[in-house]
Amino acid sequence: MKKRLTLIQMDVHVNDVEYNYNRVQELLNQSLSESPDIIVLPETWNTGFYPSTELINIADNNGERTKALLSAFSKEHNVNIVGGSVAVGKDNLVFNTSYVYNRSGELVGEYSKMHGFSPAKEDKYFASGTHTTHFKLDGIPCSTVICYDIRFPELVRMAALPDTELLFVPAQWPTMRLRHWQVLNEVRAIENQLFVCAVNGCGTVGRVQSTGHSAVYDPWGTNLLEMDTNEGIASIDINLTVVEDIRKKINIFRDRKPELYNL
Repeated sequence: MKKRLTLIQMDVHVNDVEYNYNRVQELLNQSLSESPDIIVLPETWNTGFYPSTELINIADNNGERTKALLSAFSKEHNVNIVGGSVAVGKDNLVFNTSYVYNRSGELVGEYSKMHGFSPAKEDKYFASGTHTTHFKLDGIPCSTVICYDIRFPELVRMAALPDTELLFVPAQWPTMRLRHWQVLNEVRAIENQLFVCAVNGCGTVGRVQSTGHSAVYDPWGTNLLEMDTNEGIASIDINLTVVEDIRKKINIFRDRKPELYNL
């Protein structure tokens, strides 16, 4: 099964919600020229990565604005959307939440980031999610983790089980740790024998430069696509039959012994 992934690497403006919603609509419209099967957005594209006491005032209330936009667009244009993530206000808390829509405009996946990046005090201003998400897009078993989550192999393995073939990683990853971004996504693809589609922001986010370099890795860890540091759109066709072929050759899911690990 072949599918076209279209990655939107966006220069998110911190604390400028109206600009960001307008810009994401423009970029979604532009991405249609790529004939995508699945469009993927970066992390916290509505507010920017903005750990602050003011965040609750600009977060999307219950995700309503974001869900309306993504649902309408996916249905109108018959396309799947992995909506990166947005800051969502709920019960006086803020969550870093990803919404996923199928071609019919139906919400099929929702995930709130579990691991707040403590050096930037994200854990102080964002509440943590408590569960993984599993969903299908055009019959493909998928899951999502967000940015810092990729450093936690236990979580990614949970997302990979039982049969995930495509993992999405929206992020706002900084230039100073570019090499980590590249290696971690590559390794997660190899150790879980799946495709990784990692979509990062770019430009200056607060005082930090987001590095861009959105990328797609196959289950062997081969880098199939890597963008530069600029805002833009890029697409790649992937063949999902590769996942089954690799798992037949080296079946780590059959051979693993979780009862011995005691993590």
